[in-house]
Formats: sequence, C-alpha cells, structure tokens
Amino acid sequence: MRRILVLGAGRSAPYLIQRLLDDASGRGWQVTVADRDIELARNRVGDHPNGRAVTLDAGDEQQLAGRIGAADVVANVLAPGFQGRVARLCVESGTHMVSVSYLQDETRGLDVRARERGVLLLGEMGLDPGIDHMMAAEAVRKSIERGGRIRAFRSFGSGIPSPDSLSNPLRYLVTWNPWNVVTSGWAGAQYLLNGNIRLVPHDRLFYYTWPVEVDGVGSLEAYPNRDSLSYLEHFDLDGVHTMIRGTLRHPGFCETWAKIVRLGLTNDTLSIPGLCELSPRQVVGMFLPVPVAEEHVEEAATLFLELNPTGNLMKNLRFLGLFDPEPVGCVGTTPAAMLSHLLETRLAPTPGSRDMVIIVHEMEVEFPNEDRPAERQTFTMVEYGEPLEMSAMAKTVGLPAAIAVEMLFAGELDLSGCRLPTHPAICDAVLSRLRAEGLEFSEKVEPLA
Repeated sequence: MRRILVLGAGRSAPYLIQRLLDDASGRGWQVTVADRDIELARNRVGDHPNGRAVTLDAGDEQQLAGRIGAADVVANVLAPGFQGRVARLCVESGTHMVSVSYLQDETRGLDVRARERGVLLLGEMGLDPGIDHMMAAEAVRKSIERGGRIRAFRSFGSGIPSPDSLSNPLRYLVTWNPWNVVTSGWAGAQYLLNGNIRLVPHDRLFYYTWPVEVDGVGSLEAYPNRDSLSYLEHFDLDGVHTMIRGTLRHPGFCETWAKIVRLGLTNDTLSIPGLCELSPRQVVGMFLPVPVAEEHVEEAATLFLELNPTGNLMKNLRFLGLFDPEPVGCVGTTPAAMLSHLLETRLAPTPGSRDMVIIVHEMEVEFPNEDRPAERQTFTMVEYGEPLEMSAMAKTVGLPAAIAVEMLFAGELDLSGCRLPTHPAICDAVLSRLRAEGLEFSEKVEPLA
C-alpha cells in the first residue's frame, strides 16, 4: 500500500487532503494527515477508510522523522520555515517530498544528496509559487518558439475576496495562513524597471503601488513581491529591460498595511513577556516614540501615523482591533503573533462569502526577424471559490500538489534532486491536467503602442 503523509491541515490543505482521499479509494493508498491540532486533522479526514489523523509537533524532530520515515511521499503544507527540516528528513529516510512553498536555501543545499538517494524534492508546487511559475514558463517558451524576443515581463498573483464578497473595510479575507500575510514583504523587494534595478526596504514596500487592470475583475493595486531579479535566469529572460513580480490587492489595502508596518506590528523578532494577557492597545503603545497612558494610545497613534482621526485609515485600524482594551489571548509572544491572531479573527470569511485567486502574466514581445509589430501578451487565470464550501485558495494550492503525488505514484515523474515545476517533464503535464480539471487560462494579444 502506498503511504502519503500530509503535513499540515490548515486553510490551504483541505482540497489537497480531499483529493488524495478520493484517489485513495480506488488506488489503495493510505493518507495520514498530521497536525498539531488533532481535531482539525480529524475533521479533514472524516471517516474515510483510507485516512487517519495524527498529532504532530513539527518542532519535535524525532517525532517528525518518525512520521516521515513511515511514508512514501510527503505532501508538505506546513509553514515555510519547516521546509528545510522536512526536506532533510525526507532525504535521510528516502521519502519524496512535494511542497507548496518557496524552495528554501537549506532545501536547495540537499540537491546532491537527494539525487544520490533517488529522492525528489519538488518545491513551489502550489498556486503562487506553483501555477504562476508553470504559466510563465509555458508563455515564455511559446513566445520564443514563435520567433519572439521578450523585452518586458510583469507577473502578478493574488488571493483576495471576490468583488461580491467585500464584507469588511480592508476588503480582504484570510483564506490562507494569516502568518504569511503578516510576514509578507518582510525581506523587502527588488525588481528591474526600464533597465534599472530598484530596491525597496520592508518599511516602504507598501507605498510602492500601481494599478493593474484584470480582465473580468477590474482595477486592483500591485506592490512588488520579493526578489524579481532571481527569475531572470529562471525563465531565461536575461535580455529584458523590465522584470517585475507583484502581489495584487483591492485598492486601499496597501495604504492601511503601510501604517501597520510603520507601527512595528509585523515584527517577529521581539518577544514580549506575557503577551497573551496584554491588550492590543497596550502593545501598540509600546511602539510609540513617547510613553503615553493606555487610554490615550489611540490618540497618540493617530498623531504618530499622521492620520485623520475620523478618516478611513483609522477606521481600518480600529476594525482590526489594534486599540481594543481586552487581552489579545494569542499564541506566541511577538507582535507578529498578535497581528496574525487579529487577522484570523477580524478578517475571517463571512457566511456566503467567497474568495478568488488571480494570476496575470504580461509580456512585451518583439519579433526582430519578422516584419510584424511588437505585441503585448497577457495571460490570465481567475478562479472563484465556492461560498461556504471550498475556497479558491485551497483548491489552487492543493490541486497541483495532488497531481504531483499522483504522477509520482504513476511513475510519470522519473526525477530526483531539488526541482521546480518549471521543469518540462512537470510543467506541461501538470498544466494539461489543470486545464482538464476546469481551470481556465485566457490569452490576449494586442499591438504594443
């Protein structure tokens, strides 16, 4: 019997788990779902005869090694910080790994050992990263095959509420791990614009925004995402003058988030004694340059952030609970832990709401050997979640990972070492199956003005 271990049962995992369990019925697989919250894992598995739920503390290496050693394939949906450890234990035990998060340096460093052991460490096999990389690789290859030379590449991804589900002032819903939202942009960003490298530190990242029009959705705002320059070689785009990867949000979100960053609430390095018993208002007060009485924290924060006390930005900060006087009651001891808890409680999906995920790739393409005008090629995927059922985020994160597991067991991924889904043996087959599963990828070509 083939044994699959799913690490993590959080918001991004339900579709992956359900898909693997559905496969298990006819293929004789055993699917084990491991999470520190055993009730959550049991809820994901239900009473499926080929599934079981187990408790796992991913920080306990001995326990983690035991679970991994008993599996043929690990589907890793844990927070990115665990990936390197999971990958190392997979190599040591001869277990393949499929991970939905960005490849970590520690994982990349295992490439030679993984090849020697015949172990595949497949990273970035979710939505973003994952489907976005595969769409980009396919688009670039097709343009080059048509005789094109790519001069500019802009790529955008997002998981946001559908326009019919904007139920709170921030126009955002937490449909994935809120920790990832809190720490987004922590390393800042760099990108290439008109031949010039642009560097953006974390404290200014959410001021660097620009509008992006998405077909069928409307105008959204983008901010630069991580290190765009690393993808020049990745997608064979050394000759471009512009290379930007960005994240999309509904207009107004970034302006609010920039103030949260300025307050210091995304900090994950400062441990605050007794945080769970403190109020958000007390924690915010700790970050203000001049000590103030607790009852005056909101007023002092308004002055510090140079905001209108009756304006929308202060309304947004109040909505998030930043000035609440009750104990926050979060797990963890850092400001980021408190903020993550507030996001999870204040921005949770409401009854009947649905999310959507978006990927947009826009390329400027010249044809130097042909008598034809330059083109702007736009490739778009928009997927909507189902109200009260499966989120679009969970589906588009879990489906590529599930397909990769299926291909491994079918002998269709004869690869080892540290790999990305842009590899031709992975990219073409997975995109074909995603289309067969109903994901729609549109293409628009127009003359470049």
